[in-house]
Amino acid sequence: MLTATKHPRCLSASTIAGDPVKNRAGEDLGEIKELMIDLVDGRVAYAVLSFGGFLGLGDKLFAVPFSAFQVDTENKCFILDMDKERLKAAPGFDKDNWPDFADAKFHTDTYAYYRSKPYWS
Repeated sequence: MLTATKHPRCLSASTIAGDPVKNRAGEDLGEIKELMIDLVDGRVAYAVLSFGGFLGLGDKLFAVPFSAFQVDTENKCFILDMDKERLKAAPGFDKDNWPDFADAKFHTDTYAYYRSKPYWS
């Protein structure tokens, strides 16, 4: 079983992209592909998580609130407290059809699905 450790204060976006994501049971949930920055608030709003597929083909992408992750510095990965089946059922998108990140309903629904407190409230 993985345990999340105290995270560093700052990490560069380039070191986060490509980092593996696991759940608390140690199951592989994919990897972080991108970070989405809220330009108004100056915060990382989402990490785009790639899950499924094979050799990059057929991957499903998910906008996961960045606050839903914990950093595991010991195992050099991010922890998302979610089982694989719930992640598979999450609203996702493909690399050619990204969501409208300006849509308020998208933000509200996404943060609710991942049980994360919205940073804007």
